[in-house]
Amino acid sequence: MPTPLAIAQTLHAGFNKHYRLFREASSHAKVRFETADWLAQQQAQRDRIAFYETRVRETVVTLESKHQASSLPMQAWAQAKLQYIGLLTHHLQPELAETFFNSVTCKILHRSYFHNDFLFVRPAVSTDYIENDEPASKPTYRVYYPTPTSFSKVIVRLISNYQLNAPFAHLEEDAIHVERVFLTALREVSANPCANLTWRDNLQIQVHSSLFYRNKAAYVVGRLLNGDASVPFALPILHSKAGLFIDAALTGASPLLKIFSFARAYFMVDMAVPSATVQFLRNLMPTKPRAELYNTLGLQKHGKTVFYRDVLYHLRHSHDQFRIAPGIKGMVMLVFDLPSFPYVFKLIKDFYPPAKDTTRELIKSKYLLVKQHDRVGRMADTLEYSNVALPKSRFNAELIAEIKHFCPSLLEEDGANFVLKHLYIERRMVPLNLYLQAATPAQRDAAVIEYGNAIKDLVAANIFPGDMLWKNFGMTRHDKVVFYDYDEIEYLTDCKFRKVPEAQNEEQEMAADPWYPVGRYDVFPETFGTFLLGNPEVKAVFMQHHADLLDAAFWQKHQGLINEGKVPSVYPYEQAQRFNSP
Repeated sequence: MPTPLAIAQTLHAGFNKHYRLFREASSHAKVRFETADWLAQQQAQRDRIAFYETRVRETVVTLESKHQASSLPMQAWAQAKLQYIGLLTHHLQPELAETFFNSVTCKILHRSYFHNDFLFVRPAVSTDYIENDEPASKPTYRVYYPTPTSFSKVIVRLISNYQLNAPFAHLEEDAIHVERVFLTALREVSANPCANLTWRDNLQIQVHSSLFYRNKAAYVVGRLLNGDASVPFALPILHSKAGLFIDAALTGASPLLKIFSFARAYFMVDMAVPSATVQFLRNLMPTKPRAELYNTLGLQKHGKTVFYRDVLYHLRHSHDQFRIAPGIKGMVMLVFDLPSFPYVFKLIKDFYPPAKDTTRELIKSKYLLVKQHDRVGRMADTLEYSNVALPKSRFNAELIAEIKHFCPSLLEEDGANFVLKHLYIERRMVPLNLYLQAATPAQRDAAVIEYGNAIKDLVAANIFPGDMLWKNFGMTRHDKVVFYDYDEIEYLTDCKFRKVPEAQNEEQEMAADPWYPVGRYDVFPETFGTFLLGNPEVKAVFMQHHADLLDAAFWQKHQGLINEGKVPSVYPYEQAQRFNSP
């Protein structure tokens, strides 16, 4: 029989291989950015998401073939966990390695063993103050000390230290713009914002040692410190024909929260010690959940672990009940929430109305598409779970009845718990149809404009949302409209956008159903208004700003751009925040 140490070493080797490949893919983002290879960057982001499950499967196969893992006595697994903890004593990613242990073990053990003796229900190794102490390693963040006469020069040096192998168009001029924004931000957070800035002895700029790469941008992320004042910031670096340039200086927690939004693609960033990067980001965005920070760094499997721990902790310190989520009920998803917890839980129903020609596997493939795609700030990220145990006492009677009726295959009773065999979890937003009902005229107009902008951003990302009803979009706390219903989503380039043929007679013109043939991927944009624009005030704003969405030519044009391999720019900040760059 294999020793517990041999089992632990196999698991340890499997994780180390995973993180080595993950880090290589992330660090190579620098070269792809330098060469403006945007299609390769997108492909690498998609590929990296699959790395984890591939390594988990490999490790399971190794454990079964070499150690007959599924037939081992439970005492061997308990001892293997203790041996594994010993292997993580000086590890740089112990929290991720613990999650990897859980992922592999859950593929082998029965659910009845999913408890603290065999899994890392709670972290066993502290991640406080871990730092890579190898001589050639770089620290998590660097510190610069500008003076009143050297501020812009320090910014030039700060940017140059990232050693991007591509020339800047006018870095010194960009640095002057950054200096102006930084000094203004420091004055605004000082005790007397109207007076000249008082330079404290500790005035410094802290920046993460690696750039954050996503889409067509590289971000410098850091904070300014002056006395007790702290100002988080991000500097997006972009490409132009003339060279690289700093596009904006985004200061304050709010812009960073938008950049690190749950509705955007994961960053690629070189990290030897992920927990140190997460702690650095927590200093900049203290309200951002730790789980979401791990997710946005592409470490979504550990993000799921942290999130589930947050759920259990919240349940222990609350007493409200899960309920059917407010809003119009979906035809394919049963959605519920806990009023005191800012997320929604989604179950795929076992059956659907005849109008919905779909399957459970097809719906799951749509959610995977979104997970792997560039979400451009307009599609909510989802956490996917299997076999989630939640207390029966926390479900209200109406919700229990709904689950038993619509999703009986996903429900199992296990003592005092319900076990949900498969579900998705998303950030809770206000459904746009409910938001519009309660909005002031100004809020309504802004939301309608945002709705059209959201669709256009999705179009730029090669996404057609399919069902464009207001209820399938939500309003975030930052007043951004985000799409969250994915069962009819398609790649834009797979669709055929057509004009409605002219009726040949009165009978055709008055027909309730289309009298012309409609293919599986046929879309008729001019018909969108029928179900979107019944409210005259909404219609007036929509037609003023987004009438082109009702024209097939708009969609066909963007299909052409995508087919030519062009990757449009979508900015996670406002046009007014940009410098006058080429």
